[in-house]
Amino acid sequence: MDRARGLTGVAVDGRLVIPEAELHERFSRSSGPGGQGVNTADSRVELTFDLVGSRSVPEPLRARMLERLGGRLVDGRITVVASEHRNQLANRKAARQRLAQLLREAGAPPPAKRRATRPTRGSQERRLMAKKARSEVKRGRARYTPG
Repeated sequence: MDRARGLTGVAVDGRLVIPEAELHERFSRSSGPGGQGVNTADSRVELTFDLVGSRSVPEPLRARMLERLGGRLVDGRITVVASEHRNQLANRKAARQRLAQLLREAGAPPPAKRRATRPTRGSQERRLMAKKARSEVKRGRARYTPG
């Protein structure tokens, strides 16, 4: 049924796809304006993914994700909420996109270490010349007292 609607899991990146069986959805009424359907339609979606118990996430990637998402996890699970759309299917897609983006950022490799470099001779000379020029400007502001 979900495959007919285009919901077959969450594609995090080219290599990692979270299968539908590892996702848990909960629906509730959305707050805010919505007209006559606001009190009857369960359009708000809570999408939960058990990161600790997942079989689809490789161990090194899981460790990096757990470290970066530590503050957002509850019992090893991450929950994403979507309620900005008026219909449930749009909120389900939005929650999946949000989860994919969150996992993509958490699983990204760390940035390359910065290699320290020395300033060039020209840049050092320009810096010293600018300091001398600034010093002359300030010396020119000093009050002249004869005597």
